[in-house]
Amino acid sequence: MTNALITAATKGMGRATAIALARDGISLAICARNEQELEAFKLELLEMNPGIQVMTQTVDGSVKDQLLGFAASAEKELGFISIIVNNLGMFDPVSILDESDEAFDKQLNTNLMPAYHLYKHFGKKMIAKREGHIFTICSVAALDPIAAAGSYSVTKVALLGLTKVMRAELQPHGVKVTAVIPGSTLTNSWAGTTISEDKFILPEDIASAIVNTYKMSAGANVDEIIIRPVTGQV
Repeated sequence: MTNALITAATKGMGRATAIALARDGISLAICARNEQELEAFKLELLEMNPGIQVMTQTVDGSVKDQLLGFAASAEKELGFISIIVNNLGMFDPVSILDESDEAFDKQLNTNLMPAYHLYKHFGKKMIAKREGHIFTICSVAALDPIAAAGSYSVTKVALLGLTKVMRAELQPHGVKVTAVIPGSTLTNSWAGTTISEDKFILPEDIASAIVNTYKMSAGANVDEIIIRPVTGQV
């Protein structure tokens, strides 16, 4: 049985990816901060595919000890984790000169450090088995920084850089790393918008890209997936 670990999995891109992987028969370790949402989603996934296992844990992924405790529990319950989807992230639309002193640390610990900690935890295990695929959910802000979201852009640039380093370290060992770089995606960040969904990427588009990339032949790696709204950023 193939096992995947997804951070922040009850909403948006994480939720859509969990559903897509479950439909493909992949067992899941999922975390989020809301226990009730996690348990409800677990039941939904198991109803969708009773043949998989779903492990859940209430976690604030920006806290290193909680995140690594989740990673260890996932391995104990499911076994080897061969897919990691670094989905946890936050968006704070404020310029660096106008933000609080704590804002950068908060976004750094949410958008970058969880992927770093999970890489340190799982990387050598994947190397030992010569197996695995890590997906990082970046942002087009990593390619075209947004002045009105300065610290967010900095952390996403750093996450893309981390992804490139992970790929360089892992590719000699047959382990794959893919950066997923979406533009405006219709997640909870856009709750209440009156803009047509046709102007957005949908979370299901991201999930489809991840699943289809994972299904490629053993010798193929997709380095980066850039997905933008057809009419441009919202």
